[in-house]
Amino acid sequence: MRAGEVARFGHDQHGDAVTRAAIAGGSLRGSILTWGATVQELWLDGHDRPLTLGFGRIEDYLAHSLFYGAIVGRCANRIARGRFTLDGRRWQIDANEPSGHALHGGGDGVWRRNWRLAASGPDFATLALDDLDGAMGFPGNLAISCTYRLSPPATLSVELTATTDAPTLCSLAHHSWFNLDDGGVGDVLAHRMMIAAGAYLPVDATLIPTGVVQPVDGTPFDFRQARPIADGERRTAYDHNFCLAAARGPLARAAWVQGARSGVEMEVWTTEPGLQFFDGDAPPRGVAGLGGIRYGRHAGFCLEPQVWPDSPNRPYFPQAVLRPGETYRQRTDYRFSMA
Repeated sequence: MRAGEVARFGHDQHGDAVTRAAIAGGSLRGSILTWGATVQELWLDGHDRPLTLGFGRIEDYLAHSLFYGAIVGRCANRIARGRFTLDGRRWQIDANEPSGHALHGGGDGVWRRNWRLAASGPDFATLALDDLDGAMGFPGNLAISCTYRLSPPATLSVELTATTDAPTLCSLAHHSWFNLDDGGVGDVLAHRMMIAAGAYLPVDATLIPTGVVQPVDGTPFDFRQARPIADGERRTAYDHNFCLAAARGPLARAAWVQGARSGVEMEVWTTEPGLQFFDGDAPPRGVAGLGGIRYGRHAGFCLEPQVWPDSPNRPYFPQAVLRPGETYRQRTDYRFSMA
């Protein structure tokens, strides 16, 4: 497909048509799906493998997605037992994890809905979704917009907005899995990474934050100086929030990553107070991904800007509450280059 073209990609779980839009800008080109507002693939000129993991068939997204490239929410990350209190009222949302917690807005969160292609052009695609009052147990009708834009020299911008007609939670996150070397043929553990955070959130055995805001000093979570993801013989599993700030703010650099062999570099700039780093330790799905690649463990890594996890149950964390008359706004840039 050429940049600016739109085509049918198949049908979602309800039989509705899923649309694919091709976009390009600077040295990047990619494809956007209405299902989950998903970045299906992203390519950098001069690099012969995709930068992201994905699938070539809608059927595989429906069965095996692991949130590849999607917008997750309406409240990204985990909420303990799917329970929270808002303005004195207790709410129970869909607890879709085996542990009994809610993850990424529930089992039918916005990542598993077919959005509308509201507008598109050669270098951008805007998708929209009305997340209705009561969906997955959340209060309020939430109107969401997501614009993906590719711009010179090689930047993928993700711009998210939302409004509500009742007090609710809103913390959206972009969930691409990146591999800057070989598109997922090998693992990402030798990628070098820097995260501009002096603290992180320790978690319990079910990946819920303990409530402690822990300095990274002297821990395997200190990425303030660039180093490989794998920390030697003592393999640390990463699925943690890194604390960037106490509140949403101006666009700032949160992370830098470099492929171990390709020299491809990526910077993450965001307005969000938290960055969830997941090292991709997930069981292989056994089906072919982009280019026929079968992804193994650690085939990609995720850097997801968002509000801190389980924030409704930790009043001293940055909060995800959105009220009528307010507009939720997030911008995240993924900036690529060749060393």
